[in-house]
Amino acid sequence: MVRRKRENKRRPPFGMPKAIGLLATPEGWRHSVLTVEGGMLCGRLADVPVDAGPAEARAAATAMVAGLARDFHAVRVDVTWDPPQEPESWTAQVNVAATPPDACG
Repeated sequence: MVRRKRENKRRPPFGMPKAIGLLATPEGWRHSVLTVEGGMLCGRLADVPVDAGPAEARAAATAMVAGLARDFHAVRVDVTWDPPQEPESWTAQVNVAATPPDACG
């Protein structure tokens, strides 16, 4: 009897991002990335100075999530920041972009 080789399809170690939370703290900028699968990745934006402004922190969080989506899922994402509901706190929605990552120059 001949057995077929099993293909082991492993899930990427990081789920597809769907939302970002960003919070200014005295120790620096903190982020939470929610995934489609229900996971969450939390941490500090390491490359952003403590005294950086919100625009710099949002740009760094956007770049981080775009890199994760590209590296783990081979997709390009668009990040849309919502107006702040509270001071020093921002949220964003993450959606797969219509343009494939190859065409992004």
